[in-house]
Amino acid sequence: MAYTHYILVCGGTACESSSSNDIYTRLLEEAEKQNVKDVVQIVKTGCFGFCEKGPIVKVLPEDSFYVEVKPEDAAEIISEQIIMGREVTRLLYNQEEKSLEKVEEIEFYKKQMRVALRNCGFINPEDVNEYIGRDGYLALEKALFEMKPEEIVEEVKKSGLRGRGGAGFPTGLKWEAGLKAPGDVKYVVCNADEGDPGAYMDRSTIEGDPHSVIEAMIICGKAIGAHKGFVYIRAEYPLAITRLQIAMDQAHDLGLLGNDILGSGFDFDIEIRLGAGAFVCGEETALLRSIEGLRGMPTPKPPFPAQKGLWGCPTIINNVETWANIPVIITKGAEWFSSIGTADSKGTKVFALTGKVNNSGLVEVPMGTTLREIIFEIGGGIKNGKKFKGVQTGGPSGGILTEEDLDTPIDFGALTKLGSMMGSGGMIVMDEDDCVVDVAKFYMEFCVDESCGKCSPCRIGTRQLYTILDKISRGNGEMADLEKLKDIGQAMRFSSLCALGQSAPNPTLSTLKKFEAEYIEHIKDKKCAAGKCKKLISFIITDKCIGCGACARQCPASCISGEKKTMHVIDQSKCLKCGACETTCKFNAIEKH
Repeated sequence: MAYTHYILVCGGTACESSSSNDIYTRLLEEAEKQNVKDVVQIVKTGCFGFCEKGPIVKVLPEDSFYVEVKPEDAAEIISEQIIMGREVTRLLYNQEEKSLEKVEEIEFYKKQMRVALRNCGFINPEDVNEYIGRDGYLALEKALFEMKPEEIVEEVKKSGLRGRGGAGFPTGLKWEAGLKAPGDVKYVVCNADEGDPGAYMDRSTIEGDPHSVIEAMIICGKAIGAHKGFVYIRAEYPLAITRLQIAMDQAHDLGLLGNDILGSGFDFDIEIRLGAGAFVCGEETALLRSIEGLRGMPTPKPPFPAQKGLWGCPTIINNVETWANIPVIITKGAEWFSSIGTADSKGTKVFALTGKVNNSGLVEVPMGTTLREIIFEIGGGIKNGKKFKGVQTGGPSGGILTEEDLDTPIDFGALTKLGSMMGSGGMIVMDEDDCVVDVAKFYMEFCVDESCGKCSPCRIGTRQLYTILDKISRGNGEMADLEKLKDIGQAMRFSSLCALGQSAPNPTLSTLKKFEAEYIEHIKDKKCAAGKCKKLISFIITDKCIGCGACARQCPASCISGEKKTMHVIDQSKCLKCGACETTCKFNAIEKH
């Protein structure tokens, strides 16, 4: 059937939570109602990336880019654009008072280069034919019929691809170790257990392009001589799991997965294994133990998984983003891929840009792009005109970078030198209203909860760091505590069993290095300038108070008193520091000190 228009509706988790399913259904209903169902194809895609402006609807061939769409807008989109040929101007992305409907004109997308996310937002992830229509499974065909295992490994090596899960180990070297490892039984594993706070790159890739991961895993199986693969994905990702299962079923039906793939004589199959949300299971040896049905706890290395992994057999494990790059490397060649990025880090990197930034969302940029370009150009700068304070890269394992680091080209080596790390790609932006002590405490509390407890440096060290940070945030800190934080942190780095314990002190150590004055202010002046540490703040009623009593009625601790039409007073000994009074007051009569 020849369609004149295609309507793409974002079907990522974020947009689905904002009624994109209803938008999709209403568009189908309106197309039927307005008698245009034969000329317009309506497709639910994966994530477009521009989460700040979701739900997003894109109309082709005009390339109209509609943002913050509501279900009730469906009728107008059909009647105006599909029938009358006129764009719905009010829904177009608006930038600097100018309506921009073309994706390439939008600042958020200008500096992006989508390789891993190449199909997200362009295809229906639940239709294998749409993946095939964008060169899907061409790489598999080439690997099966035109390349020897050694040639596949060599192509990945020459590409310079490094693992996108955090450690950045050269993917080709890992595959080569798997190829050379002795044994008839080998395994391929996809790590989709993304657990960093604020990170959702892997989830969105599987939701929007599951076949890219399946294709890559089969290619790896061919390269190393494996016939079985596992996707370990956290159970909190129901949409990704559903779409991955649909993709696997479709691949089986077309002979792209299972026995005698495409008549090549090569067998490979994949199973989905659900994780229960343990952060430590993002560490490869802990993840493998979990697949085996054991408690997810790291094991010492060496031996490495490529030598001795699942059930003692050689196992290649990469994360979702790493796998998503493989088909492109095979089809376009290592030379093409290695021409992108820096000498140290080839290709692109996907970041989940969140926090106090105007344009939050999924961002894929060439390695070597600066933090300033990502935050202030793609991200549109800091919300509400606030001052930039820092950016947390690498999640709980990373560090906080400041204004002096903004012009650093992002790659694995550069971030490590600055005391942070690439990690899986979380990037949380902070402004002047954020407190570094509070941030460090948050990440340390997270690590305390997620430590498996197997080794004492991590089990005891995370608890000790959290206790000291909590003490400082309550105004009970001492100057000697700063040296204790540094000493414990360094001890954890050198003696913890796995990367979780080794990197857990990074947020604390990096904030101590970059913001020591703020720690000292908490200790000596008993003051939290950002107003985040509740024990160090107080709410004061000023002479602007007209005695309306609204604050007293909202106070959960009943600590506000005063006669009607006279200035009220807060009993500081009873105050919970909740801020309900400040939020309620219409006369700005309550100040936070």
